[in-house]
Amino acid sequence: MGAHARPNRFHRTGVRIASAALVGAALPLGATGLAQAATPDSTPHATATETGEQVAPAIKAEHAFLLDARDGSQERELWAGAKADESVPMASTTKIMTAIVVLKHPEWLERQITVKQEYRDYVQEVGASTADLQTGDTLTARQLLHAMLIPSGADAARALADTFGNGDTEEARISDFIAQMNAEAQQLGLKGTHFDSVDGISQGNNHSTARDLAKLGQRAMLQPVFAEVVKNTQYKTEAPAANGHTRYYTWNNTNELLGTYDGALGVKTGSGPEDGYCVVFAAERDNRTLVGVILGDDTGRFDDATKVLDWGFAH
Repeated sequence: MGAHARPNRFHRTGVRIASAALVGAALPLGATGLAQAATPDSTPHATATETGEQVAPAIKAEHAFLLDARDGSQERELWAGAKADESVPMASTTKIMTAIVVLKHPEWLERQITVKQEYRDYVQEVGASTADLQTGDTLTARQLLHAMLIPSGADAARALADTFGNGDTEEARISDFIAQMNAEAQQLGLKGTHFDSVDGISQGNNHSTARDLAKLGQRAMLQPVFAEVVKNTQYKTEAPAANGHTRYYTWNNTNELLGTYDGALGVKTGSGPEDGYCVVFAAERDNRTLVGVILGDDTGRFDDATKVLDWGFAH
């Protein structure tokens, strides 16, 4: 499903496939994932008003936000849409936090996880996007992060939460994992954010703001593993299958900016009937890394993200 044609049926948690060759070379990442900025420039700069330029990106989306990640550990607001602080459904951008919670345990990234039939049943039941994980296959947590963040696999999100949550049943473990997500949101000061899902399939209380998600995206890109995963336009891997043979997986990234915008770094897409089209995005040019968010957009979310990034790099 492309960025310019509305589907007959909304895919609830994200565009399933959006594959394209990488255009242009992204500048190198720093050791912490986000590019390290050069020494801050103290030279005064003219404002948009002084130069006669437009004072905001020319997009219709009101739930939008753009920040300058600076040296990775600091952030500076560049632009906020009219409803940047209004909490709205966030679809599969939820999986950014799922990944952050998993990455709090880097020692478990090579942990072997067996795909359960329940994960496939869940995807079918709720109509979620899938990495098409096959029952009985064994993948590492690192491979499942790719499966969750690149093709937006809800089956992979379910597998990770079931593994990293605590409890005697799958339901209890998923619930505990969601509690960890909310605790992390609180610690990061994301006051407009609440999770009731590990994949964006909301039970009625899964929401965030554009401002919060930009901060969350910036934090996620500080994680080298996360940054390495989300920059892939396509990822191929193999895993032991239940029948003793080898299973080969190929996952295409749902983020079309990776194939169209020079310097694009990721981050995560999402869509749903109540959520509209969403994207958390990041790009690097001239030692500057920008992170932005668009929520509740139409099928032109990637065009809008491009306009926002162009505006940000021009200021």
